[in-house]
Amino acid sequence: MSEAVAAKRYADALFQLANEKTVVEQFVEEFRTVKEVFQRNKDLYTFLKHPRVHNAKKKQFLDEVFQGLHKDVVNTLKLLVERHRVEIIPSIIDHFIHLVNDAKGIAEATVYSVRELSDLERSELEVSFAKRFNRSAIQLHNVVDPSLIGGIKIRMGNTIYDGSISGKLRRIERNIVTANK
Repeated sequence: MSEAVAAKRYADALFQLANEKTVVEQFVEEFRTVKEVFQRNKDLYTFLKHPRVHNAKKKQFLDEVFQGLHKDVVNTLKLLVERHRVEIIPSIIDHFIHLVNDAKGIAEATVYSVRELSDLERSELEVSFAKRFNRSAIQLHNVVDPSLIGGIKIRMGNTIYDGSISGKLRRIERNIVTANK
C-alpha cells in the first residue's frame, strides 16, 4: 500500500475516533504539536526507525516525550512505530487537519507577498476569498517572497491566483512572443 493511501486511512480512522469522543479540536492542537516536534528534531526519525532499538524502548520514549497528550494520540504514534510507518506521521497529520477543516467548511491557503501582511490585510483577504470559494472561513499562511516584485500570489490546493507584478510581466512577455509568431 502506498504511503499516501495509508496516511489517508489512518487520518480517516483518527477523524472518526475524534468525532466519536468529541475531542476533534484537542486532537488538532496536539497533532500540530507532534508535527512540529518531528519537523524540528530530525534525529527523532532516526531513533524511531533504528533497527537495534527495541520497540518497547521506542514506545517508552514516546510516552515520556508526549506525556501530556491524549492517550489516543500517543497510542497512534506507538502503533505507527510498531508497524514501521514513522515516516508517514506528518502526512497523516496533514490529512487529519484537512478532514477537520473540510468538516468545518474551512479552507487553507498560502499567500505569497513581498513583505509580511498586516493583520488587517490578512483578514480582508480571508473574507474575500472565503466568499469566492463558498467557504465559511479561509486560513491564510503568509510566505514572504521578494521575487514577486509587488502584489500577491495566493495558492489554494492546486489553484494559484497570481496578482504579482512578476506574474503580470511573464504574461505580457508570453503575449508578445505569441503575437510575433
